[in-house]
Amino acid sequence: MSVKEEPIAALDFEKPIYELEQKIVELKSSASELGADIAQQLLELEEKSNKLKVEIYGALTPWQKVQIARHPKRPYTLDYIKNCFTDFVELHGDRAFADDKSIICGMAKLGSHQVAVIGHQKGRGLHDNIERNFGMANPEGYRKALRIMKLAEKFNRPIITFIDTSGAYPGIGAEERGQGEAIARNLREMSVLKVPVISVVIGEGGSGGALGIGVANYLLMLENAYYSVISPEGCAAILFRDATKAIDAANALKITAKDLYELNIVDEIIAEPLGGAHKDMALTAANVKEALEKNLAKLLLLDKQMLCQSRYEKYRDIGAFTQEKLIS
Repeated sequence: MSVKEEPIAALDFEKPIYELEQKIVELKSSASELGADIAQQLLELEEKSNKLKVEIYGALTPWQKVQIARHPKRPYTLDYIKNCFTDFVELHGDRAFADDKSIICGMAKLGSHQVAVIGHQKGRGLHDNIERNFGMANPEGYRKALRIMKLAEKFNRPIITFIDTSGAYPGIGAEERGQGEAIARNLREMSVLKVPVISVVIGEGGSGGALGIGVANYLLMLENAYYSVISPEGCAAILFRDATKAIDAANALKITAKDLYELNIVDEIIAEPLGGAHKDMALTAANVKEALEKNLAKLLLLDKQMLCQSRYEKYRDIGAFTQEKLIS
């Protein structure tokens, strides 16, 4: 690869890092060809590269985190199922219309515990993304998810959900089949499930499409994921009447894990490798598994009534307001 070639998965703000890493690769190649001793020069470049990574990734803006959350090489639900669970058996269909491949559902084991696993699934490449509808679920996807949740409740299995969608699919067919009703039903039914529910935002958490599988006792969030009532582009188009102001919208929306943790919406932030989850999928999956096992152990101590009550209180406690007494 020549210096001018840009790696396909490189984001704009990462270009200085990739350019420096390319110099290191070319220098190593030249050394092997010419037999030159360039150890000191390589050491200096590698130290500069490491320092640059810390500087850039340690001060990411909300918009840059959105870009990382959307990275095409970022781990998806099936990657976490493969690395965090065992004995996974996928279940299909909503028993009413079709099987929505943008939502994965099934039974698996987390450590020694039998659990139900549900999550949005994006595709790798154009063909796979079309099949997965870019991770945007239709009503049958949410109805399939609810069917599996009810099955898990029947057999007293905790539920783990992975959130990663820009939003529910807004197409005509989805609206004709009751998109809004399907999501609303999930919100209602999830709020009264008598088993532990843990949700993890692993990438994008957009609008009701995310919340449709996200009413949980504990909401966890990867460090570079985002969770919002609307995408930055959508917010910019509506409020600023200019979709190009997505950066301003991202700053205003408070959509990062740090912001949401401080607002008591997210219960725990799961660390990612420097540069994002795609830099080390195994390490990210290990961190996710550790967080799931830790939080599940706490929820298993609660009885069915307390599980519902704690979930209710979690959402009732979100937000703050002041009330002033009117003087007549």
